[in-house]
Amino acid sequence: MALTLTEEQDELRATLRRFLADRSPSAVVRRWTESEEGHDPAAWRQMAGQLGLQGLAFQEKYGGSGGGPVELAIVLEELGRVLLPSPYFATVALAGQALAVSGDDAAKARWLPAIADGSLTATLALAEESGSWRPEDVTAAASRGDDGWTVSGTKMFVVDGHTAGLILVVARTDTGPGLFAVSGSAAGVSRARLDALDATRRLARIDLAGAPALRVGPDGDASAYLRAVTDLAVVALAAEQVGGAQACLDAAVEYAKVRVQFGRPIGSFQAIKHKCADMLLEVEGARSAAYHAASVAARDPAGLSAPAALAAAYCSDAFSHAAKESIQIYGGIGYTWEHDAHLYLKRAKSSEHLFGGPAMHRARLADLIGI
Repeated sequence: MALTLTEEQDELRATLRRFLADRSPSAVVRRWTESEEGHDPAAWRQMAGQLGLQGLAFQEKYGGSGGGPVELAIVLEELGRVLLPSPYFATVALAGQALAVSGDDAAKARWLPAIADGSLTATLALAEESGSWRPEDVTAAASRGDDGWTVSGTKMFVVDGHTAGLILVVARTDTGPGLFAVSGSAAGVSRARLDALDATRRLARIDLAGAPALRVGPDGDASAYLRAVTDLAVVALAAEQVGGAQACLDAAVEYAKVRVQFGRPIGSFQAIKHKCADMLLEVEGARSAAYHAASVAARDPAGLSAPAALAAAYCSDAFSHAAKESIQIYGGIGYTWEHDAHLYLKRAKSSEHLFGGPAMHRARLADLIGI
């Protein structure tokens, strides 16, 4: 992998950081998490129309700018830094990437341009009431009749599933699991927002009762394709977790510089120094793991599974540890509702179990490398 970003990638990060400083300070994040919409529609339109973020990782012929997984990782890291309430992760990192690697030209032409211009939000519906995120464990069923495909079953923990215009549903057929596109307003679709730990990321339950659907991706057993989709999803999540962990570290270090106890800044105490040093080591390790996986996704997609599992496990642990350690550095104020520390801790714990916990990814990594 390249150890440094290009000048264009650095400029992407700088531009996005300036935008988010204006559009997503803490007070704005809190206001939108309490709103009915759950995100700022004006900011969403600006992200698409002025910054081109929704189409960043798509080919130009589908309305994108021809970027790739590394550019997407940069965007997600910056969004994770500020906990921006937005359907970007569900729409672009989950559904958008699933469409982009589907090999289904008709599906890409039908939906990617609308995702790229910000007019369509989408999501991926995989997990069910069992809590498993493995495509082979799905029980939702797709059947083919004279009028086409229909899907029945229940999906849980669907990111932004209560508002998405397009739902990509993993369902089982007679030949194995596959991916099916269902309109959020279709007959037979019932959606309900779930009470979730993380208020900045909304989850939904989706009940499907014979909902009309279109097949996306390969026919027959699409297990290999779905594994590729989930690998891309966990790499995207890992990049977002790096941003959250970095924000926890930065804020804790800044606080340690100005908080005075016993006549000296608490950052001068060895115990605090050790905490900050350990956090820095983990954050840098997580960044390396996430960007290595993103670079593999760009240049060697067939070899992504092991780097994706490594990034998923390490970045989940790093974010959770950084969020918890930052609260220890803040002391009592870190436990108050007014402080932002709890927002990051809740995002860290919620993300830790999205697409499977660290233990699951370590077990998968062990199988992949033969230990």
